[in-house]
Amino acid sequence: MTGRVIRSAMVTALLFATLAQATAQTPLRPYTIDGDAIPTSLTGSGGDPQRGRTIVATRPIGLCMMCHSGPLPEVKLQGNIGPDLKGAGARWTEGQLRLRMVDASRLNPDTIMPPYYRVQGLVQVARNFSDKPVLSAEQIEDVVAYLATLRD
Repeated sequence: MTGRVIRSAMVTALLFATLAQATAQTPLRPYTIDGDAIPTSLTGSGGDPQRGRTIVATRPIGLCMMCHSGPLPEVKLQGNIGPDLKGAGARWTEGQLRLRMVDASRLNPDTIMPPYYRVQGLVQVARNFSDKPVLSAEQIEDVVAYLATLRD
């Protein structure tokens, strides 16, 4: 095996271990939707914007940059399907960002954005990811905290 193949296999193994640990079978925390927002933190506290930036910028974890572009110059091949994340914090409140992350289909049933914190009613989910959200409540709050900083 070449060094490149070994590194790729190690990164893949680390990614799946991280995802499995982050979204271990813990029950989803309850939340209340008020209009177009989830006004209260899923965790009871704010997230960490730096961790949120890492999640957004790390394609295999957040998957954000596959569809969105944003002020992350180090991320190559940014998407153009979803809205640009630049200025997200000026366009939407934290509660509005939170609902879009949790389950954007509550706002637009035809959206192609995946629900990051929903496990019911999904189809074609790999068995080892069944009943697990894409991101944990803490990770959702971290991403919301980061997106809220994007004011320009």
